[in-house]
Amino acid sequence: MLLAGLACSLRPAGGAEVPDWWRAAWPRTDFSRLAVPVEEIMPGGPGKDGIPAIDRPKAVAVATVDDMAATEPVISIEIAGDARAYPLRVLLWHEIANDTVGATPVAITYCPLCNSAVAFDRRANGTVLDFGVSGMLRHSDMVMYDRQTESWWQQYLGEAIAGALTGARLKSLPARVESLDRFRARHPGGLVVLPEDASRRPYGRNPYPGYDGEAWPFLYRGDYDGPIPPLARVVAVGDQAWPLELLRRRGRIEHEDLVLTWAAGQNSALDAASVAGGRDIGNVVVQRRSAEGLQDAVHDVSFAFAFRAFRPNGRLHLD
Repeated sequence: MLLAGLACSLRPAGGAEVPDWWRAAWPRTDFSRLAVPVEEIMPGGPGKDGIPAIDRPKAVAVATVDDMAATEPVISIEIAGDARAYPLRVLLWHEIANDTVGATPVAITYCPLCNSAVAFDRRANGTVLDFGVSGMLRHSDMVMYDRQTESWWQQYLGEAIAGALTGARLKSLPARVESLDRFRARHPGGLVVLPEDASRRPYGRNPYPGYDGEAWPFLYRGDYDGPIPPLARVVAVGDQAWPLELLRRRGRIEHEDLVLTWAAGQNSALDAASVAGGRDIGNVVVQRRSAEGLQDAVHDVSFAFAFRAFRPNGRLHLD
């Protein structure tokens, strides 16, 4: 149910009405600063911190990890020689990891409903922020919140949409979603971030079995005009995107200074009941040419509906 019909008593700038229960649940959030229509935001089920972010990451040497399939997906990032991998088997149950990599405070985020995996520098306005899962969704994408001001942030964009920091944007960092085996080959001395207590959740199980084969995204109330299925994956680089299937067929796509490549050997985290049992969707690498050679570029392999919702003027390349 959309929130527009709930009892309201606060009217922020722009005339939108904010439900009473928002104020009760979020007394520290300044809803007089709201950048998006109220009716676009809805509860996703679990409440505030019902999906607990990882705040004290446990990092172990990749060489010691023996309870994951080689083809399981991880979000990998490397800063100043510090290389870390965050398995989707873990982030499916936590969605955010607050960490420090190469002295940079980072938030590693994953929204299963959009299949959006984005790494951010978690500094904004001169402050290091810690992020949690609000329990709210917009266009079926996770709304994060920072614990310092309790502003709300759109995960897909890294932009504050409500609260004192409204309008601020986090810096996106280059990261890959790749198989554990590929991370291990690239960074044999790297670390893998695991939960402190392996019994806390059924890690390795996919709580959304069959989701990426559905006809319509869960809890999505927006429009979608194609031209590919809404839950087809796209490789998005800013306002440009390419269907993953196109890249798979070609193996390599070059566009201006971008080089996109695909190689087999990574499970879908959102297919089978177990992450390790998911079908092979392959590994994507996106790089830019520079004077120093090819450098990893910020990108996201997300669902087509999310790209359309958050990049309405973006271009989806079909050839």
